[in-house]
Amino acid sequence: MAYIGKEPTVGNFQKCDAITVVNGQAGYTLQVGGTAVSPESANHMLVSLNGVLQAPSDSFTVSGSTLTFASNLATGDVIDFVILLGNVLDVGVPSDNTVSIAKLTATGTKNSTTFLRGDNTFASAGGGKVLQAVTGTSSTASQGTETSFTDTGLNVTITPSATSSKILIMAHTTGLIDTSDAFVYFTIERQISGGSDTNIGDSSLGLSHMRGDAVNISNVMVHALDSPSTTSAITYEFQRRVSGNSGAVAYQGVKSNITALEIGA
Repeated sequence: MAYIGKEPTVGNFQKCDAITVVNGQAGYTLQVGGTAVSPESANHMLVSLNGVLQAPSDSFTVSGSTLTFASNLATGDVIDFVILLGNVLDVGVPSDNTVSIAKLTATGTKNSTTFLRGDNTFASAGGGKVLQAVTGTSSTASQGTETSFTDTGLNVTITPSATSSKILIMAHTTGLIDTSDAFVYFTIERQISGGSDTNIGDSSLGLSHMRGDAVNISNVMVHALDSPSTTSAITYEFQRRVSGNSGAVAYQGVKSNITALEIGA
């Protein structure tokens, strides 16, 4: 906040440098480490003279960095100490590692798995964390002329730990189709234990495709993000189908892999 006049020094407790009394002098400069300091007011100071604490305003006043006693001091008087209290209405800045979790007013569960948010609430970490990864491979080449999506033998099985998790599937293979102007489409099918099969891609086109052009071999990569809403085992199958010229044959390479990542909500 803004202040009119001098901004208070919060909890800045300091002991002033020793002051030598000058005979017949009432005013003395306050310093800490050789640098002039300005107290909040006389009420924010402890001043001891000849072993007796002095009453603020009555026995002394302060203006800026000048301490002025009500009467001139004389030879033999001793200013025992001057302590500045800062703004004693505030606790000031706590020392490092002195505030425990129990002292915080934040709501929510406070433990080693949560963090403090900007709205002063504790929340669990999450949102995009990879909970597990499972990979399946195939070392067998395959081919087919099927015009409906058919399992190629490349699959992976994963069991989600929560119904809110998403599953990211990534498949890679090499392939070709032997007939010009023919197409081969690739997709991922979800097969939940005890349930029906679901094509994650478009049921007619799939998620990726390639067109026949002589016998050029191409890389095929298929990515899909699934929300199965289950904790049952799921098998994701890499499937293909051909279309276009009659008798077109699609070939799939020897080295193929498919990976399923469980992503926490």
